[in-house]
Amino acid sequence: MALSSHVPEIGALELLLTVVRLGSVGRAAAELGISQPAASARIKGMERQIGVALLERSPRGSRPTEAGRLVVEWARGVVEAAQALDAGIDALRGRRDTRLRVVASLTVAEYLMPGWLLALHESSPGTAVTLRTANSADVAAHVLAGEADLGFVEGPHTPPGLAGAVVAADRLVVVVSPGHPWARRRAPLTGAELAATALVLREPGSGTREVLDQALAPFGGGSAPRLELASSTALKAAAMTGAGPVCLSELAVMEELATRRLVEVPLSGIDLHRPLRAVWPAGQRPAGPARELLGLTRKLPRDRSVPSGPVRRKSSSES
Repeated sequence: MALSSHVPEIGALELLLTVVRLGSVGRAAAELGISQPAASARIKGMERQIGVALLERSPRGSRPTEAGRLVVEWARGVVEAAQALDAGIDALRGRRDTRLRVVASLTVAEYLMPGWLLALHESSPGTAVTLRTANSADVAAHVLAGEADLGFVEGPHTPPGLAGAVVAADRLVVVVSPGHPWARRRAPLTGAELAATALVLREPGSGTREVLDQALAPFGGGSAPRLELASSTALKAAAMTGAGPVCLSELAVMEELATRRLVEVPLSGIDLHRPLRAVWPAGQRPAGPARELLGLTRKLPRDRSVPSGPVRRKSSSES
């Protein structure tokens, strides 16, 4: 029997369920890796197709109408059935006990990936995983070239040509050695002061550098860096030896801040929060182990994802 023309496609139903779960079209769009205008247009198109309003929109968010609640319940069963069918097809194709190629930025690879891969091993012990590290720009290039099944990047935007989902949040911090004058500073450092200071920074192309450059743009951009280094370990060593202020992930300096080997400099008027994203080629949904790992990143508590220190990895390239 042919489906009625009133039945939306699976992707539209998944979007509707995500909006209802998160209470916002914007948050649902971010999670699914699409723009908010595209998500809004898809919802409106679905309402026209079905012939009823599905959402009540307000400045506080979106919630289902009475008819929308019914459609959501029916849609949930359809989506779950489609996911079960997809999983069954994956099993038939022998994808569960196969290899998974992952490429991740350094912060994700060292401080989040170990917990995620441990959980993946526990749920699918037959999956062989290859993990490479690269800066965020190179992660995107590897995924676009088909050299990785799933990538993880840092930065404010999903790279062009890729779809993605936010899997964690991070914050950049400015740190100095205990002997640096900023370590005794009482007033927060302003964005203008930070922009005027030669910092020790990551190389261009890293997610850390991209976020910092964007945050300093309203202040005329940052000064020429004192040094450019290719790893968090090198940045921390430079800060501890007094080379100058360093900007890097809070995840990378938790231990050093706790032991007072480094001191965080308070900031004012500048936002250095950033999302961490899983990415894959636009128009392709992660399948098999890649989809399973993506699901685990959303379920695993953060305290299990972050080990006490960095882990060793085979690749020498870093983000």
